[in-house]
Amino acid sequence: MVSVETIDQAYQRISEVVLKTPLQLNHSLSQQYDCKVFLKREDMQFVRSFKIRGAYNMIKKLSSEQVKNGVVCASAGNHAQGVAFSCSKLKIKGTIYMPTPTPNQKIRKVKQFGGDWVDIILTGDTYDDAYESATKASKAEELTFVHPFNDLDVIAGQGTIAKEILEQIEDPIDILLVAVGGGGLISGVGSYFKQKCPNTKIIAVEAKGSAGLNASLKSGHLTRLEKIDNFADGIAVKEIGDITYKIIKEIIDDNVIVPEGAICSSILNLYNEDAIVAEPAGAVSIAALEQLRKEIKGKKVGIILCGGNNDVNRTQEITERALLHEDKKHYFIVKFPQRSGALKDFLNILGPNDDITRFEYTKKNNKESGPALVGIVVEDKSDFETLIERMKEEGINFEHINDNPMLFSMLV
Repeated sequence: MVSVETIDQAYQRISEVVLKTPLQLNHSLSQQYDCKVFLKREDMQFVRSFKIRGAYNMIKKLSSEQVKNGVVCASAGNHAQGVAFSCSKLKIKGTIYMPTPTPNQKIRKVKQFGGDWVDIILTGDTYDDAYESATKASKAEELTFVHPFNDLDVIAGQGTIAKEILEQIEDPIDILLVAVGGGGLISGVGSYFKQKCPNTKIIAVEAKGSAGLNASLKSGHLTRLEKIDNFADGIAVKEIGDITYKIIKEIIDDNVIVPEGAICSSILNLYNEDAIVAEPAGAVSIAALEQLRKEIKGKKVGIILCGGNNDVNRTQEITERALLHEDKKHYFIVKFPQRSGALKDFLNILGPNDDITRFEYTKKNNKESGPALVGIVVEDKSDFETLIERMKEEGINFEHINDNPMLFSMLV
């Protein structure tokens, strides 16, 4: 583990630029899960995530020769912003490699924070592609590589969040939920908690589409995922670090995986209930509360809301994923009989709160004689069974395709 002294020193080093973000009791989540949920609001940092802590701590420690040569990093967005801010503040030239699908909102913010001190290069489809390009540039141009998670100075910087939490709360936290991508955040925070508050249960939370820690824990060694879902881009890495893996094995008590749809539901609920804008990586630990409902009942639960860099252009995708996860949106292939009024009859069997959100014929020619793709949103997931019963009673020729991966991916 990283020592308490090392993290305390990092806290002094970064205090000139980092906000001491609030630790807030969230009433809506506390009421929903019958416990006390405290959110550590790292989404309120200057760069809207905790990443400024580790990046600034490492860069601040560079030698004069390293400062002269400059730095390079790879990032899906938040680490890039932390590095960009640090480069501008410390007057150090930086090059930042980002995956091509990185949300435009994050790219714009990197440019804003870095100004003339930072160059941005978009490359590859994933963080790992950008990482490969950045490491090659580091060797070829003698640039210091600022790792987003697998570096002890970066880990120590992230660990300063734990120092703040323990200073901000009177009674110990029973359970702490921490999002995991490469493992830098949980390595630093977990190190501090295990030494200062050892009775707190540390739970690592991962997105289902990029659960590299879980794969490594199951195999007993570092395991690289063949492919990942980039939806939760802030934590979407194929392999955690070797340094972080060693620390994580020592400090965590449990590992929970949540589906991307549950993350989307949490993002929407946070916004609707508390006007909090969270990115997928920031909401992943909140999404774990449902799975842990029995365990957290009556407990004091801490959650690091680690990022708020969400692109508004993703709202439609987030809403779609949330509705599918909650079993409220369903897609059907419907073949209407060749007679007048068939479509009207179909509409009449829908419930008063059912809503058709998509309707299109699947054939390019003779559309009216071919099957149609129909998307329906029900008010409550229990309404789905009632809808199916009415469709069968009326003899509707249909196929439900939500659970048919091949058809769903082709048509939706």
